[in-house]
Amino acid sequence: MRMRKTLTNPERGAVTTFFAVLAVSFLMTVGLVVDGGRKLGALAEVRDLADNAARTCAQAVNATQYRASGTPTINPTEGAGRAHNYLAATGATGSVTVTDVTCTVTVTKTVNTTFLPLSSTVHATESASTFDGVTGP
Repeated sequence: MRMRKTLTNPERGAVTTFFAVLAVSFLMTVGLVVDGGRKLGALAEVRDLADNAARTCAQAVNATQYRASGTPTINPTEGAGRAHNYLAATGATGSVTVTDVTCTVTVTKTVNTTFLPLSSTVHATESASTFDGVTGP
């Protein structure tokens, strides 16, 4: 009669579980880095778009009123139209608010993620003003 020798190892499969948890953690870290970088890049892009659209809007000075009073003001219809045209040309969407001397543009963009299951939206608001001459360094 032969006796069968059995080995019992209570740690059998522990390495597999460890590597499974490690792999998921690694993928989540990569997802945060890649998708976080995409979000930061999109934020820089919408800030740039909002700033340029606001500056384009602020250049729409009402020439008739400027000649009459000497005070530069923004033509609200022309300024908002310029800002919207700029945003449309770049493929962005946003809102434009025009006062007498200031144009404020808010741009919104949705960022689709690669690794993480959620998409995110970034917003940027920039303003530009019109003025007469150089007022500082």
